[in-house]
Amino acid sequence: MNKRTRTIAGEDIATSVADALQYISYYHPADYIQYLTQAYAREQSPSAKNAIGQILLNSRMAAFGRRPICQDTGLVVVFAKVGMGIRIKSAASFADLVNEGVRRAYLDPDNPLRPSIVSDPLGRRFNTGDNTPAVVHVDLVQGNQIEITIAAKGGGSENKARFTTLNPSASVADWVVDTVSTLGSGWCPPGLISVGIGGSAEKAMLLAKEAMNEPIDMTDLIAKGPSNAEEALRIELYERINALGIGAQGLGGLTTVVDVKVATYPTHAASKPVALIPQCAANRHLTFTLDGKGPAQLQPPDLSQWPQIGPEDLQTTGVRRVNLDVLTRRETASWRCGETLLLSGKMLTGRDAAHKRMVDLIEAGKPLPVDLRERVIYYVGPVRAVRDEVVGPAGPTTSSRMDDFTDRLLAESGLFAMVGKAERGPAAIASIARHKTPYLVAVGGAAYLISKSIKAARLVAFEDLGMEAIYEFNVQDMPVIMAVDVKGNSIHNSGPLEWRKRMVADSIARSIGV
Repeated sequence: MNKRTRTIAGEDIATSVADALQYISYYHPADYIQYLTQAYAREQSPSAKNAIGQILLNSRMAAFGRRPICQDTGLVVVFAKVGMGIRIKSAASFADLVNEGVRRAYLDPDNPLRPSIVSDPLGRRFNTGDNTPAVVHVDLVQGNQIEITIAAKGGGSENKARFTTLNPSASVADWVVDTVSTLGSGWCPPGLISVGIGGSAEKAMLLAKEAMNEPIDMTDLIAKGPSNAEEALRIELYERINALGIGAQGLGGLTTVVDVKVATYPTHAASKPVALIPQCAANRHLTFTLDGKGPAQLQPPDLSQWPQIGPEDLQTTGVRRVNLDVLTRRETASWRCGETLLLSGKMLTGRDAAHKRMVDLIEAGKPLPVDLRERVIYYVGPVRAVRDEVVGPAGPTTSSRMDDFTDRLLAESGLFAMVGKAERGPAAIASIARHKTPYLVAVGGAAYLISKSIKAARLVAFEDLGMEAIYEFNVQDMPVIMAVDVKGNSIHNSGPLEWRKRMVADSIARSIGV
């Protein structure tokens, strides 16, 4: 290795960060696709298999279209290992160089990414407009190069991060499994669970966050067997988490995680800090190295490794086509949990900020800017459209954030149905049953696929909210899965329970040789 001091241009850092963020916005890691394809092949739950199929089809479409896999293009997290034998030629700080790359990537006119970062988190929470600042971690290491791992972490999975300090004798595995069982599906499984153990509170979280970017290798690990306590814990957690039956999108099924990562660090004798961070189905990350020879050269993945899944492969038996323009209460009352619906016609959009504003207007006795009677509302904040697109990638947002507004809005609006992502809370389910307004889910991680079913879009209210404004979409065959019916039955409750029982029964049968 060259021992001389090596110079790396600051511009190469900014350019490489921008290129990497564009790359991971539309290319899944090949190892994730390999493992997800295996999960698709063995999945027995029709709803979960359909959801995994949509994620795989969406991944291929996004790769060829070079548009985001998911509309939540993430909080940027950077781990940089900077060799002490290099000199960075720049008047800007390292963080400023990273943020310049983030700015370029998210404002790229050919593939604009959705800015989601808000400043003044305790107050106005105004969008910075370019997704800066990134969260940057720098380690000084031996050598004369810079290794940068860059990730875009969606809010749905980031919000499910958990931390505890266990007694030294307590079981990490039990805490992790118990915790995952309470997370719901807002983190968009199937993905990964990453666990950091030791150090201090902040070190454990960093261990977990960095470890989730390591290559997926669970099949190889199981085949060779564990060689240390960390590997044994990984296998145990992988098997026990999947045995929960949560499944893809929380619909119940065989695969909740494709891998589990574990990282450890020495800690105080009286402590056992444990951090848990889920990784969603978008799973966006990339590592590159700079050595002074220019920006990183990123090679596209071999898309022949992506499975040839088409829309026809997702048309399970019993698919019901729904015309939203002539929808009735009688029809919505006939929808049953787990069935796939293809929605066509006009629907409205609205998520967190729009819901709050509408409820504020209702409580003030003021009229709403849009008539919600006999309409369907979709919880979505799309990516900005480019070229001939009607709308950019438009996957669902986590519906539980609308739960606090649901009862008041249903009582006053006359809505016929809601579409979002993941489970609803007990109060929202009670309101759904009381007002006979069912809840449907679109697949998180299928944003580009969903956007292709949107044939027209027009702004109807709250333009100042940007991506959270209310639009009217005209959709054709938009795929959704029935989640909570008018009686309050929820597939997010019944699905995992059914598949957990099935897996237990199968395990007992295998143990007695049946």
